[in-house]
Amino acid sequence: QLQLVESGGASVQPGGSLRLACTASMFIANPIVWFRQAPGKEREVISCIGITTHYADSVKGRFTISRDNARRTVYLQMNGLKPDDTARYHCAASKLSLCSLDPGSFDHWGVGTQVTVSS
Repeated sequence: QLQLVESGGASVQPGGSLRLACTASMFIANPIVWFRQAPGKEREVISCIGITTHYADSVKGRFTISRDNARRTVYLQMNGLKPDDTARYHCAASKLSLCSLDPGSFDHWGVGTQVTVSS
């Protein structure tokens, strides 16, 4: 059964950087998405990697998604972090063959890793 494990979350100051990792228990051919969930806020899908990469407007230009198939790992490099980026970050396997930022396009997500941005 597919398992996804996120890591790399931490508490950082505004303007700081983090690199999150999502490691799968098996190779996944479908795209991988990152989404985040903050208390009292709706789930936000922020990035997807498949044949192409996609980003939500809220993170475009600051976050970079990449994939290392040999390590079965997808990374999310986050630069210029803001307090609004505070959330629990999850990765998920898309149900689709092409990337989508639609919240209904994926299943099988991990328990997440917490990112807190504050001074």
